[in-house]
Amino acid sequence: MGIKGLTKLLSDNAPKSMKENKFESYFGRKIAVDASMSIYQFLIVVGRSGTEMLTNEAGEVTSHLQGMFSRTIRLLEAGMKPVYVFDGKPPDLKKQELAKRYSKRADATEDLSEALESANKEDIEKFSKRTVKVTKQHNDDCKRLLRLMGVPVVEAPSEAEAQCAALCKAGKVYAVASEDMDSLTFGAPKFLRHLMDPSSKKIPVMEFEIAKILEGLNLTMDQFIDVCILSGCDYCDSIRGIGGQTALKLIREHGSIENMLENINKERYQIPDNWPYQEARQLFKEPMVLTDEKELDIKWTSPDEEGLMTFLVNENGFNSDRVTKAIEKIKAAKNKSSQGRLESFFKPTANPSVPIKRKETPSNNAKETNKKAKGAGGRKKK
Repeated sequence: MGIKGLTKLLSDNAPKSMKENKFESYFGRKIAVDASMSIYQFLIVVGRSGTEMLTNEAGEVTSHLQGMFSRTIRLLEAGMKPVYVFDGKPPDLKKQELAKRYSKRADATEDLSEALESANKEDIEKFSKRTVKVTKQHNDDCKRLLRLMGVPVVEAPSEAEAQCAALCKAGKVYAVASEDMDSLTFGAPKFLRHLMDPSSKKIPVMEFEIAKILEGLNLTMDQFIDVCILSGCDYCDSIRGIGGQTALKLIREHGSIENMLENINKERYQIPDNWPYQEARQLFKEPMVLTDEKELDIKWTSPDEEGLMTFLVNENGFNSDRVTKAIEKIKAAKNKSSQGRLESFFKPTANPSVPIKRKETPSNNAKETNKKAKGAGGRKKK
């Protein structure tokens, strides 16, 4: 679910925290990708028509593999370095939300049966998508595929969004890519939406910056977390009648959920029984994540060509010529991305030939800058 209405709240109240970028502008960037969210999108969209999905000869679904393979190659060809983060064990506070999702899928399954009986194509399409669930097998398939492609995989101990945010805060990646906004609540410095959308949609990537969010909303990080909890998150029920705008107003006025609860009109806003907002806040502030360098083996390597052919062609019925061409694309992309971003050539460096006591004049600085710029612009790493 993520945080209810957060995009609109930021659009209305902190527009400078959001900017649209071209997909290609992330050349050379390391990006942490919420794997489960991507797999879910692939299962819903790739090769789907009504209840029919892409399968191999054994009848096993391969939509997630097709989507992950082609979309990851697109990222690599654009010079990006994705690292996919997979969910671990969900926190206990999320059990209620997971139960709701299970119930919704059960309802959708019943609705789908009725739609199939009446042959209502529109309803079949709608309800079949609502029955989709990312399974352990889907995750394991994609982990195997990505490792064969030479793309790093991180298995989070708990929430993938929290692990993505931790990687970003530690400077391991430039940004987090997902469609759920939770990573911002976990404190990710930069967050990207629509990066994993198909190129056919032609939707620009939306980049959010947490520092500008806090500045625009005039909140501390703790207060922003409280706004997100009040708006509606995965870890506890929201208060009926309080959406994003009201949550922002109340936290600005009272400073925290505790102070708000002391002063709120209890008749107008009914607080849920045993409301675990403090536990939810703690989960956002101190989530269970990996930090050990040995556990975070984030390296991009050459593809395992033989392994990819065996897994995709022999085991899952992919076209051998297409896989062969795709492997060549991966190899070419890996070489391309090793060139790095242009700004890396312009990092300031000490000049040992210049005496320490010498005071640079503006004209000397300008000449030195021009020399460096010319030298840098004509070089390429191979």
